[in-house]
Amino acid sequence: MSTPHNEAKNNDIKETILLPGDPLRAKFIAENFLTDVKKFNEIRNMYGFSGKYKGKDVSVMGTGMGIPSIGIYAWELINNYNVKNLIRVGSCGSYQENIDINDIILAQGASTNSNFISQFNLPGTFSAISSFELLSKAKNIADNKNIKVNVGNILSSDIFYNDYPEVWKKWAEMGILGVEMETYALYVLASKYNVDALGILTVSDSLVTKKEISAKERENSFTNMIEIALELA
Repeated sequence: MSTPHNEAKNNDIKETILLPGDPLRAKFIAENFLTDVKKFNEIRNMYGFSGKYKGKDVSVMGTGMGIPSIGIYAWELINNYNVKNLIRVGSCGSYQENIDINDIILAQGASTNSNFISQFNLPGTFSAISSFELLSKAKNIADNKNIKVNVGNILSSDIFYNDYPEVWKKWAEMGILGVEMETYALYVLASKYNVDALGILTVSDSLVTKKEISAKERENSFTNMIEIALELA
């Protein structure tokens, strides 16, 4: 069933999907990690592909930047295409001195400054957490591959250029490992519709040390993160 944002037909998209923000990273993953690849979407250049990884069916699709964008794509993947495992593979900024560029974070939970949860009219504050099944499997995969990962809480922010640039330190004091812009919405929708979701993030820059990697490296690297995600298929 196609939507205004996704031209895929029934069964084009598999039960497990990787969700990078950048559609060119989705293309990179399909071309370099999958076999028997079929493109199922290019509306708005938000590329989506399905194929096989080690004989297992898996899809990959870009989501764009920010909670509103991933909120659209994730809702449709769950409700229109019956996707059961949604794995965000993206970049983040580190808030902690001991988490360096190219390190990996498994987002156990996601805090936010977004108003996304207000649509559900809850009488309190909702804690957006990952699927324990996917989280524990991802941690075991990383351990077996001798890949160091950090597990904890991240911030999904609506703001990239903050008028108060030092505000990140307040989140860091609360143990937040890093910042990105999508995972909270993914976890909320997964909880609402009883599916599994996990954010696997590679640190692209550090707000502590000011180190960063290039935009091209963000598009064409992050191999460890991608392999952990694909092994979950």
